[in-house]
Amino acid sequence: MTQTIAPRIRMLVLLFLAVTGALLTGAAPASAHAALTGSDPAQGVVVDKAPTQVSLTFSETVSLNDDSLRVLDPKGTRVDTGKPSEVSGTTYAVQLHSGLPDGTYTVTYQVVSADSHPVAGAYTFSIGSPSETSVSVSDRTAGGGVVGWLYGFGRYLSYAGFIVLAGGAAFVLVCWQRGSGVRALQRLVVSGWVAMTAATLFLLLLRGSYTGSGKIGDIFDLALLGDVLQTKTGAALVSRLLLLAAAALFIAVLFGAYDKREGDEKRDLTFGLAIGGTVVAAGLAASWAMAEHASTGLQPGIAMPVDVLHLLAVATWLGGLTALLVALFRAPADRPVDTAAARRFSRLAFGSVLVVVATGTYQSWRQLGSWSAFTDTRYGQLLLVKIGLVALLVGIASISRRWTARLADTAVEEAAATSAPGEAAATAAPEKEHVTAPAATSDAAGQTSDGTGPDANGSGRAPADTERAAQLARQRAAVDATRQKRLRNSDTGRSGLRRSVLAEAGVAVVVLAVTTVLTSTEPGRTEQEAAAANRSSSASSANSDPADSASGALTLDMSFDTGGTDGKGVVSVDLDPARTGPNEMHVYVTRPNGRAFDVPEVKVAFTLEAKKIGPLPVAPDHITTGHWSANGVQIPVAGEWEVAVTVRTSDIDQVTVSKNAQIG
Repeated sequence: MTQTIAPRIRMLVLLFLAVTGALLTGAAPASAHAALTGSDPAQGVVVDKAPTQVSLTFSETVSLNDDSLRVLDPKGTRVDTGKPSEVSGTTYAVQLHSGLPDGTYTVTYQVVSADSHPVAGAYTFSIGSPSETSVSVSDRTAGGGVVGWLYGFGRYLSYAGFIVLAGGAAFVLVCWQRGSGVRALQRLVVSGWVAMTAATLFLLLLRGSYTGSGKIGDIFDLALLGDVLQTKTGAALVSRLLLLAAAALFIAVLFGAYDKREGDEKRDLTFGLAIGGTVVAAGLAASWAMAEHASTGLQPGIAMPVDVLHLLAVATWLGGLTALLVALFRAPADRPVDTAAARRFSRLAFGSVLVVVATGTYQSWRQLGSWSAFTDTRYGQLLLVKIGLVALLVGIASISRRWTARLADTAVEEAAATSAPGEAAATAAPEKEHVTAPAATSDAAGQTSDGTGPDANGSGRAPADTERAAQLARQRAAVDATRQKRLRNSDTGRSGLRRSVLAEAGVAVVVLAVTTVLTSTEPGRTEQEAAAANRSSSASSANSDPADSASGALTLDMSFDTGGTDGKGVVSVDLDPARTGPNEMHVYVTRPNGRAFDVPEVKVAFTLEAKKIGPLPVAPDHITTGHWSANGVQIPVAGEWEVAVTVRTSDIDQVTVSKNAQIG
């Protein structure tokens, strides 16, 4: 049986590593949870007079440091002065040097959103007229690189440790109290505590580099660690460590003194452990709720306790499932997990699933806000994957419940089959002793005849006889245990339950990985609100009087979808002065959330169908991230021109979108 179990355990470990690698290494850098919704000067604008400051407006409050906002001239030299400051609410500004020359300036920002995730980006504006710039910000990411991957792995490990710690302890205390003496379960829960503690310390060290430079060398910078301890996330991680110290005491009592208590003393200890364990587990869950998604945005006063309930229910379900799996495979033959324990966990898991569904529904509404966000945002797409996996998990769990019911139906038969061999062994034991007795007698007689028989104290060979009896007892116990184990393993109900629980655990590993990626992905509601704000800003620019606007006489926004990976976005064409003769053209490509990004190729063509002119192709030059420009674009005559833009997002994925506009 051991040879059969080992491949399954190895398979589970390999599945764990494969999913972790696929979903954590393959995931994009942590997306911003505070989106840039406005700026002054605006992206791509050409102003006549040099501004005295640059201000940025985000969708929520953010944390700043001295280098959070930077403004660079065309040569890459910083032209901002002093520290960034809060202007009002969610708007922040940095002052500029006076007398800035004409040219294209680059604004870069890297801040930390209220839900603890880093936010970075860049855009350009021009003074007088656009110019070439040496500044390249296409590789500027927040929470990316090796440090970002390590931080994501640390988050996964902390979630997994919490689930195993809280869920495993709940399984022992609520479902199978005899399991407190099973060494395999003890190792499981202690491993969860060790994993969570190590991950928390790991995250504390990584945090400064993760939200800042992203350099490996900054991980051990004590000054950065000191700054982290002053933040909300740092306080949450320190609180988690203190609660883990209390959890260590809980584990020591649960697996040290609990199994030795009986009667009223054990009931009182059970009550105390239940209250204390619930408080510690809720505190650990709150260390996430108070520092991440639930702490900001819509209804935080409701969202935080709901998030705590959600995490506790998930831990009870999936952590208990892990403990049941270990008990089914690794519990000793003389203390197998019984049918009553499996049935109690089945009821506990069912209640946990109801809580998970209820709290998850509220969280989905809060983070998405609309049905379209399920398909139009990355957060919604990941949430659909998670919902499908949870549905699969519930389906497998229903199979486990049926196997548990079959175990209950055959419990009496199993007990009878287990007791029968014990009676047979007891009957056979005297026969074995009877066979060995003559040999012992003759041996003793031989020794007596040689004059080496019993000594004066009459002790004789009593020690040898006692050792032989102990050896026989151990042999009988081993045979009986092997027989019981074989009978238990041959039961189809128990084998079926093992297979279904193993399948549940495999899917649970995937669910946990998807959940970890979700926590570092911008909520759909925030993404759509930012996109709406950017569209509104573009529309205002397009509808404004050319005489009063420096952003150009014509702005056209067109949504595109090439059908490939990262193929959705908005392309904006600015034409100035939008009259016959030479014009200056700027093309901007943004994601649906309004964030600039690069594509391999952008082409523009102008066609005047009324006079059979065109298409007149224009190949703009790439300026910076998401920004292309072309000077001297000739419009020969006035009329209703079709402006067609071809966007290519990969070697094979491209699309052409167009709009008509009066030019001239």
